[in-house]
Amino acid sequence: MTIFRDFSPSAAVAALVAVLVGFSGPFAIVTQAADAGHLTAGQRASWVWAIAVGSGVTSLALSWWTRMPVITAWSTPGAALLVTSLGDHPYRAAVGAFLFSAVAMTVIGLTGVFGRLIDRIPKGIVSALLAGILLQFVLHAFQAVPGAPVLTVAVIVVFVLAKRLLSRYAVLVALLVGVAIAAAQGQLDGLSQVTAHVTRPEFTMPAFSLSAVISIGIPMLLVTSASQNAPGLGVLRASGYTPDDRKLLGGTGIVSVLLAPFGSHAVNLAAITAAICTGPEAHPDPRRRYTAGVFYLLIGVFSAGLVQAFSALPKALIAVVAGVALLGAVLTGLVGAVEDVPAREAALITLAVTASGVTVLGVGSAFWGLLAGLAAHGVLTLRTRKRVSASGTIGA
Repeated sequence: MTIFRDFSPSAAVAALVAVLVGFSGPFAIVTQAADAGHLTAGQRASWVWAIAVGSGVTSLALSWWTRMPVITAWSTPGAALLVTSLGDHPYRAAVGAFLFSAVAMTVIGLTGVFGRLIDRIPKGIVSALLAGILLQFVLHAFQAVPGAPVLTVAVIVVFVLAKRLLSRYAVLVALLVGVAIAAAQGQLDGLSQVTAHVTRPEFTMPAFSLSAVISIGIPMLLVTSASQNAPGLGVLRASGYTPDDRKLLGGTGIVSVLLAPFGSHAVNLAAITAAICTGPEAHPDPRRRYTAGVFYLLIGVFSAGLVQAFSALPKALIAVVAGVALLGAVLTGLVGAVEDVPAREAALITLAVTASGVTVLGVGSAFWGLLAGLAAHGVLTLRTRKRVSASGTIGA
Protein backbone atom coordinates (compact mmCIF):
# COMPACT_ATOMS: atom_id res chain seq x y z
CA MET A 1 0.00 0.00 0.00
CA THR A 2 2.94 2.32 0.68
CA ILE A 3 4.09 1.94 -2.93
CA PHE A 4 0.68 2.91 -4.30
CA ARG A 5 0.49 5.88 -1.96
CA ASP A 6 3.92 7.14 -2.99
CA PHE A 7 3.41 6.52 -6.71
CA SER A 8 3.17 9.66 -8.85
CA PRO A 9 2.72 10.49 -12.56
CA SER A 10 6.15 12.11 -12.74
CA ALA A 11 7.81 8.95 -11.43
CA ALA A 12 5.83 6.89 -13.95
CA VAL A 13 6.97 9.13 -16.82
CA ALA A 14 10.59 8.95 -15.65
CA ALA A 15 10.37 5.16 -15.47
CA LEU A 16 8.77 4.92 -18.90
CA VAL A 17 11.49 7.07 -20.47
CA ALA A 18 14.14 4.97 -18.71
CA VAL A 19 12.58 1.77 -20.06
CA LEU A 20 12.35 3.17 -23.60
CA VAL A 21 15.96 4.35 -23.53
CA GLY A 22 17.08 1.02 -22.08
CA PHE A 23 15.20 -1.01 -24.67
CA SER A 24 15.97 1.22 -27.66
CA GLY A 25 19.75 0.94 -27.87
CA PRO A 26 20.98 -1.85 -25.58
CA PHE A 27 18.17 -4.21 -26.56
CA ALA A 28 19.46 -4.18 -30.13
CA ILE A 29 22.63 -5.77 -28.76
CA VAL A 30 20.60 -8.49 -27.04
CA THR A 31 18.97 -9.22 -30.40
CA GLN A 32 22.38 -9.49 -32.07
CA ALA A 33 23.65 -11.80 -29.33
CA ALA A 34 20.58 -14.04 -29.71
CA ASP A 35 21.25 -14.23 -33.46
CA ALA A 36 24.90 -15.10 -32.84
CA GLY A 37 23.94 -17.86 -30.43
CA HIS A 38 21.27 -19.28 -32.79
CA LEU A 39 18.68 -19.19 -30.01
CA THR A 40 15.17 -20.48 -30.62
CA ALA A 41 12.20 -18.12 -30.41
CA GLY A 42 11.33 -19.55 -27.00
CA GLN A 43 14.87 -19.08 -25.69
CA ARG A 44 14.94 -15.50 -26.97
CA ALA A 45 11.64 -14.66 -25.31
CA SER A 46 12.73 -16.33 -22.07
CA TRP A 47 16.01 -14.39 -22.08
CA VAL A 48 14.19 -11.08 -22.46
CA TRP A 49 11.62 -12.14 -19.86
CA ALA A 50 14.39 -13.00 -17.41
CA ILE A 51 16.38 -9.77 -17.77
CA ALA A 52 13.28 -7.55 -17.85
CA VAL A 53 11.52 -9.19 -14.91
CA GLY A 54 14.81 -9.46 -13.03
CA SER A 55 15.38 -5.74 -13.51
CA GLY A 56 11.80 -5.00 -12.45
CA VAL A 57 11.85 -7.18 -9.35
CA THR A 58 15.19 -5.88 -8.13
CA SER A 59 14.33 -2.26 -8.91
CA LEU A 60 11.04 -2.53 -7.05
CA ALA A 61 12.28 -4.62 -4.11
CA LEU A 62 15.55 -2.76 -3.52
CA SER A 63 13.90 0.63 -3.96
CA TRP A 64 11.15 -0.26 -1.49
CA TRP A 65 13.66 -1.77 0.96
CA THR A 66 16.09 1.15 0.88
CA ARG A 67 13.58 3.93 0.02
CA MET A 68 16.00 5.04 -2.70
CA PRO A 69 15.38 4.98 -6.49
CA VAL A 70 17.52 1.91 -7.11
CA ILE A 71 17.19 1.30 -10.86
CA THR A 72 18.64 -1.92 -12.17
CA ALA A 73 19.11 -3.25 -15.68
CA TRP A 74 20.79 -6.02 -17.59
CA SER A 75 24.47 -5.82 -18.42
CA THR A 76 24.85 -4.05 -21.78
CA PRO A 77 28.59 -4.78 -22.14
CA GLY A 78 27.80 -8.32 -21.02
CA ALA A 79 25.33 -8.67 -23.89
CA ALA A 80 27.94 -7.21 -26.24
CA LEU A 81 30.40 -9.81 -25.01
CA LEU A 82 27.91 -12.55 -25.95
CA VAL A 83 27.71 -11.40 -29.57
CA THR A 84 31.24 -12.67 -30.13
CA SER A 85 31.25 -15.61 -27.70
CA LEU A 86 27.75 -17.09 -27.37
CA GLY A 87 27.92 -18.90 -30.70
CA ASP A 88 31.16 -20.66 -29.69
CA HIS A 89 29.51 -22.68 -26.91
CA PRO A 90 26.37 -24.79 -26.45
CA TYR A 91 23.56 -22.77 -24.93
CA ARG A 92 23.53 -24.90 -21.76
CA ALA A 93 27.25 -24.17 -21.27
CA ALA A 94 26.58 -20.45 -21.70
CA VAL A 95 23.84 -20.65 -19.06
CA GLY A 96 26.34 -22.37 -16.78
CA ALA A 97 28.74 -19.47 -17.33
CA PHE A 98 25.92 -17.02 -16.50
CA LEU A 99 25.32 -18.90 -13.25
CA PHE A 100 29.04 -18.89 -12.40
CA SER A 101 29.23 -15.13 -12.92
CA ALA A 102 26.04 -14.55 -10.88
CA VAL A 103 27.24 -16.65 -7.94
CA ALA A 104 30.61 -14.88 -7.96
CA MET A 105 28.94 -11.45 -8.04
CA THR A 106 26.65 -12.44 -5.17
CA VAL A 107 29.57 -13.53 -3.01
CA ILE A 108 31.54 -10.42 -3.87
CA GLY A 109 28.54 -8.21 -3.14
CA LEU A 110 27.48 -9.79 0.15
CA THR A 111 31.03 -9.90 1.54
CA GLY A 112 31.77 -6.28 0.63
CA VAL A 113 34.96 -7.09 -1.28
CA PHE A 114 33.66 -5.54 -4.54
CA GLY A 115 35.66 -2.35 -4.27
CA ARG A 116 38.82 -4.08 -3.12
CA LEU A 117 38.67 -6.63 -5.93
CA ILE A 118 38.22 -4.06 -8.69
CA ASP A 119 41.00 -1.91 -7.26
CA ARG A 120 43.51 -4.74 -7.76
CA ILE A 121 43.13 -4.54 -11.55
CA PRO A 122 44.52 -1.33 -13.08
CA LYS A 123 41.61 0.90 -14.04
CA GLY A 124 43.12 1.57 -17.46
CA ILE A 125 43.07 -2.13 -18.31
CA VAL A 126 39.45 -2.55 -17.19
CA SER A 127 38.46 0.52 -19.22
CA ALA A 128 40.29 -0.79 -22.28
CA LEU A 129 38.57 -4.17 -21.89
CA LEU A 130 35.19 -2.43 -21.94
CA ALA A 131 36.13 -0.27 -24.95
CA GLY A 132 37.46 -3.28 -26.85
CA ILE A 133 34.25 -5.25 -26.36
CA LEU A 134 32.02 -2.38 -27.46
CA LEU A 135 34.14 -0.83 -30.22
CA GLN A 136 33.08 -3.36 -32.84
CA PHE A 137 29.45 -2.25 -32.50
CA VAL A 138 30.35 1.33 -33.31
CA LEU A 139 32.30 0.11 -36.33
CA HIS A 140 29.36 -2.05 -37.45
CA ALA A 141 27.13 1.03 -37.39
CA PHE A 142 29.25 2.69 -40.06
CA GLN A 143 29.86 -0.55 -41.96
CA ALA A 144 26.08 -0.79 -42.42
CA VAL A 145 25.98 2.53 -44.32
CA PRO A 146 26.69 1.19 -47.85
CA GLY A 147 23.85 -1.34 -47.63
CA ALA A 148 21.21 1.12 -46.37
CA PRO A 149 22.61 4.64 -46.83
CA VAL A 150 19.42 6.66 -46.36
CA LEU A 151 18.34 4.85 -43.19
CA THR A 152 21.73 4.64 -41.50
CA VAL A 153 22.97 8.15 -42.35
CA ALA A 154 19.66 9.64 -41.18
CA VAL A 155 19.89 7.84 -37.84
CA ILE A 156 23.48 8.99 -37.32
CA VAL A 157 22.71 12.61 -38.24
CA VAL A 158 19.60 12.71 -36.06
CA PHE A 159 21.52 11.19 -33.18
CA VAL A 160 24.21 13.88 -33.40
CA LEU A 161 21.62 16.66 -33.56
CA ALA A 162 19.59 15.18 -30.71
CA LYS A 163 22.77 14.76 -28.68
CA ARG A 164 23.23 18.51 -29.00
CA LEU A 165 19.64 19.45 -28.18
CA LEU A 166 18.17 16.53 -26.16
CA SER A 167 21.21 14.64 -24.96
CA ARG A 168 19.42 12.29 -22.57
CA TYR A 169 16.99 11.08 -25.24
CA ALA A 170 19.30 11.08 -28.27
CA VAL A 171 19.17 7.30 -28.73
CA LEU A 172 15.40 7.20 -28.40
CA VAL A 173 14.93 10.02 -30.95
CA ALA A 174 17.33 8.33 -33.37
CA LEU A 175 15.44 5.04 -33.02
CA LEU A 176 12.06 6.67 -33.65
CA VAL A 177 13.37 8.44 -36.78
CA GLY A 178 14.92 5.19 -37.99
CA VAL A 179 11.65 3.32 -37.50
CA ALA A 180 9.77 6.06 -39.37
CA ILE A 181 12.17 5.89 -42.35
CA ALA A 182 12.05 2.08 -42.37
CA ALA A 183 8.23 2.27 -42.40
CA ALA A 184 8.29 4.74 -45.30
CA GLN A 185 10.54 2.33 -47.21
CA GLY A 186 8.17 -0.58 -46.55
CA GLN A 187 10.61 -2.48 -44.34
CA LEU A 188 8.31 -2.99 -41.34
CA ASP A 189 5.77 -5.40 -42.78
CA GLY A 190 6.70 -7.96 -40.13
CA LEU A 191 5.34 -5.74 -37.37
CA SER A 192 1.81 -6.64 -38.37
CA GLN A 193 2.47 -10.15 -37.04
CA VAL A 194 3.52 -8.97 -33.57
CA THR A 195 1.23 -10.05 -30.73
CA ALA A 196 1.40 -8.88 -27.11
CA HIS A 197 0.94 -12.24 -25.42
CA VAL A 198 2.21 -13.21 -21.99
CA THR A 199 5.67 -14.78 -22.08
CA ARG A 200 6.23 -18.30 -20.77
CA PRO A 201 9.84 -18.63 -19.56
CA GLU A 202 11.88 -21.67 -20.52
CA PHE A 203 14.11 -23.42 -17.98
CA THR A 204 17.52 -24.57 -19.25
CA MET A 205 19.58 -26.94 -17.14
CA PRO A 206 23.04 -25.35 -16.80
CA ALA A 207 26.06 -27.28 -18.01
CA PHE A 208 29.48 -26.20 -16.77
CA SER A 209 32.30 -25.90 -19.26
CA LEU A 210 35.72 -24.54 -18.37
CA SER A 211 36.11 -22.82 -21.73
CA ALA A 212 32.67 -21.16 -21.38
CA VAL A 213 33.46 -20.00 -17.84
CA ILE A 214 36.76 -18.54 -19.00
CA SER A 215 35.39 -17.06 -22.22
CA ILE A 216 32.03 -15.81 -20.90
CA GLY A 217 31.75 -16.06 -17.11
CA ILE A 218 34.91 -14.27 -15.98
CA PRO A 219 34.76 -11.41 -18.53
CA MET A 220 31.03 -11.03 -17.75
CA LEU A 221 31.83 -10.64 -14.06
CA LEU A 222 34.54 -8.06 -14.71
CA VAL A 223 32.79 -5.85 -17.26
CA THR A 224 29.50 -5.91 -15.34
CA SER A 225 31.21 -5.02 -12.08
CA ALA A 226 33.38 -2.28 -13.50
CA SER A 227 31.11 -0.71 -16.10
CA GLN A 228 27.65 -1.17 -14.53
CA ASN A 229 27.72 -1.65 -10.76
CA ALA A 230 30.47 0.87 -10.00
CA PRO A 231 28.86 3.73 -12.03
CA GLY A 232 25.44 2.75 -10.67
CA LEU A 233 26.61 3.33 -7.11
CA GLY A 234 28.18 6.60 -8.27
CA VAL A 235 24.88 7.87 -9.72
CA LEU A 236 23.10 7.26 -6.42
CA ARG A 237 25.82 9.02 -4.46
CA ALA A 238 25.82 11.96 -6.86
CA SER A 239 22.06 12.32 -6.31
CA GLY A 240 22.52 12.65 -2.57
CA TYR A 241 21.81 9.07 -1.48
CA THR A 242 24.00 6.79 0.63
CA PRO A 243 23.72 3.32 -0.94
CA ASP A 244 24.73 0.15 0.87
CA ASP A 245 26.74 -1.78 -1.73
CA ARG A 246 26.25 -5.08 0.11
CA LYS A 247 22.47 -4.84 -0.08
CA LEU A 248 22.38 -3.66 -3.69
CA LEU A 249 25.03 -5.91 -5.20
CA GLY A 250 24.00 -8.88 -3.07
CA GLY A 251 20.36 -8.41 -4.04
CA THR A 252 20.99 -8.14 -7.77
CA GLY A 253 23.40 -11.07 -7.54
CA ILE A 254 20.84 -13.36 -5.87
CA VAL A 255 18.21 -12.54 -8.49
CA SER A 256 20.77 -13.15 -11.24
CA VAL A 257 21.45 -16.61 -9.78
CA LEU A 258 17.74 -17.47 -9.72
CA LEU A 259 17.12 -16.25 -13.28
CA ALA A 260 20.29 -17.55 -14.97
CA PRO A 261 18.64 -20.89 -15.94
CA PHE A 262 15.96 -18.88 -17.76
CA GLY A 263 18.55 -17.01 -19.84
CA SER A 264 19.46 -13.96 -17.76
CA HIS A 265 23.12 -13.17 -18.36
CA ALA A 266 23.36 -10.53 -15.61
CA VAL A 267 21.14 -8.16 -13.64
CA ASN A 268 23.03 -5.21 -12.19
CA LEU A 269 22.79 -1.59 -11.12
CA ALA A 270 21.96 0.83 -13.92
CA ALA A 271 23.76 4.10 -14.52
CA ILE A 272 22.36 5.96 -17.55
CA THR A 273 18.72 4.98 -17.00
CA ALA A 274 19.16 5.37 -13.24
CA ALA A 275 20.09 9.02 -13.73
CA ILE A 276 16.65 9.60 -15.29
CA CYS A 277 14.89 8.32 -12.16
CA THR A 278 17.11 9.67 -9.39
CA GLY A 279 16.75 13.40 -10.11
CA PRO A 280 14.03 15.91 -9.24
CA GLU A 281 12.33 15.31 -12.59
CA ALA A 282 11.07 12.00 -11.21
CA HIS A 283 9.64 13.60 -8.07
CA PRO A 284 10.51 16.66 -5.96
CA ASP A 285 10.60 14.41 -2.87
CA PRO A 286 13.64 12.11 -3.02
CA ARG A 287 11.84 9.62 -0.76
CA ARG A 288 9.12 9.02 -3.38
CA ARG A 289 11.30 8.44 -6.42
CA TYR A 290 11.73 4.76 -5.62
CA THR A 291 8.37 3.87 -7.25
CA ALA A 292 9.83 4.21 -10.76
CA GLY A 293 10.89 0.54 -10.91
CA VAL A 294 7.43 -0.92 -11.43
CA PHE A 295 7.40 -0.41 -15.23
CA TYR A 296 10.10 -3.00 -15.82
CA LEU A 297 7.75 -5.68 -14.51
CA LEU A 298 5.00 -4.71 -16.95
CA ILE A 299 7.38 -4.92 -19.91
CA GLY A 300 8.85 -8.23 -18.78
CA VAL A 301 5.44 -9.91 -18.77
CA PHE A 302 4.98 -9.10 -22.48
CA SER A 303 8.61 -9.61 -23.54
CA ALA A 304 7.71 -12.15 -26.24
CA GLY A 305 5.92 -9.44 -28.21
CA LEU A 306 8.89 -7.15 -27.68
CA VAL A 307 11.21 -9.78 -29.15
CA GLN A 308 8.95 -10.08 -32.20
CA ALA A 309 8.86 -6.30 -32.63
CA PHE A 310 12.62 -5.88 -32.56
CA SER A 311 13.15 -8.95 -34.76
CA ALA A 312 10.96 -7.29 -37.41
CA LEU A 313 13.21 -4.24 -37.59
CA PRO A 314 15.80 -4.04 -40.40
CA LYS A 315 19.21 -5.40 -39.44
CA ALA A 316 20.85 -2.15 -40.57
CA LEU A 317 18.63 -0.17 -38.21
CA ILE A 318 19.50 -2.39 -35.26
CA ALA A 319 23.21 -2.14 -36.08
CA VAL A 320 23.28 1.65 -36.38
CA VAL A 321 21.13 2.24 -33.28
CA ALA A 322 23.30 -0.11 -31.24
CA GLY A 323 26.41 1.67 -32.51
CA VAL A 324 25.30 5.19 -31.64
CA ALA A 325 23.93 3.99 -28.30
CA LEU A 326 27.36 2.69 -27.33
CA LEU A 327 29.41 5.71 -28.44
CA GLY A 328 29.38 7.16 -24.93
CA ALA A 329 30.41 3.88 -23.31
CA VAL A 330 33.27 3.43 -25.78
CA LEU A 331 34.42 6.99 -25.20
CA THR A 332 34.35 6.46 -21.45
CA GLY A 333 36.42 3.31 -21.86
CA LEU A 334 38.98 5.00 -24.11
CA VAL A 335 39.34 7.99 -21.80
CA GLY A 336 39.80 5.70 -18.80
CA ALA A 337 42.39 3.68 -20.70
CA VAL A 338 44.62 6.66 -21.59
CA GLU A 339 44.17 8.50 -18.29
CA ASP A 340 45.81 5.67 -16.35
CA VAL A 341 49.36 6.62 -17.38
CA PRO A 342 51.26 3.74 -15.67
CA ALA A 343 49.01 1.20 -17.42
CA ARG A 344 48.63 3.05 -20.74
CA GLU A 345 50.67 0.65 -22.91
CA ALA A 346 49.13 -2.40 -21.25
CA ALA A 347 45.67 -0.89 -21.76
CA LEU A 348 46.38 -0.41 -25.47
CA ILE A 349 47.36 -4.07 -25.74
CA THR A 350 44.16 -5.05 -23.93
CA LEU A 351 42.11 -2.91 -26.31
CA ALA A 352 43.77 -4.31 -29.44
CA VAL A 353 43.47 -7.96 -28.46
CA THR A 354 39.90 -7.61 -27.23
CA ALA A 355 38.70 -5.66 -30.27
CA SER A 356 40.35 -8.16 -32.63
CA GLY A 357 37.69 -10.76 -31.85
CA VAL A 358 40.30 -13.52 -31.89
CA THR A 359 39.31 -16.90 -30.45
CA VAL A 360 42.01 -19.29 -29.23
CA LEU A 361 41.30 -22.76 -27.79
CA GLY A 362 37.61 -21.92 -27.81
CA VAL A 363 38.16 -18.93 -25.52
CA GLY A 364 37.00 -15.48 -26.65
CA SER A 365 39.05 -12.33 -27.13
CA ALA A 366 37.86 -10.58 -23.96
CA PHE A 367 39.73 -13.05 -21.76
CA TRP A 368 42.87 -12.97 -23.90
CA GLY A 369 42.78 -9.18 -23.96
CA LEU A 370 42.59 -9.05 -20.17
CA LEU A 371 45.33 -11.67 -19.80
CA ALA A 372 47.61 -9.92 -22.31
CA GLY A 373 47.07 -6.55 -20.65
CA LEU A 374 47.80 -7.85 -17.15
CA ALA A 375 50.90 -9.68 -18.37
CA ALA A 376 52.19 -6.58 -20.17
CA HIS A 377 51.48 -4.41 -17.15
CA GLY A 378 53.37 -6.83 -14.91
CA VAL A 379 56.42 -6.80 -17.19
CA LEU A 380 56.40 -3.03 -17.74
CA THR A 381 56.10 -2.17 -14.05
CA LEU A 382 58.36 -4.91 -12.66
CA ARG A 383 61.49 -2.75 -12.58
CA THR A 384 59.61 0.16 -11.01
CA ARG A 385 58.27 -2.08 -8.25
CA LYS A 386 61.74 -3.44 -7.59
CA ARG A 387 63.19 0.08 -7.30
CA VAL A 388 60.44 1.14 -4.92
CA SER A 389 60.94 -1.99 -2.83
CA ALA A 390 64.72 -1.50 -2.71
CA SER A 391 64.33 2.16 -1.81
CA GLY A 392 62.00 1.28 1.02
CA THR A 393 64.43 -1.33 2.34
CA ILE A 394 67.38 1.07 2.30
CA GLY A 395 65.36 3.80 3.92
CA ALA A 396 64.35 1.46 6.73
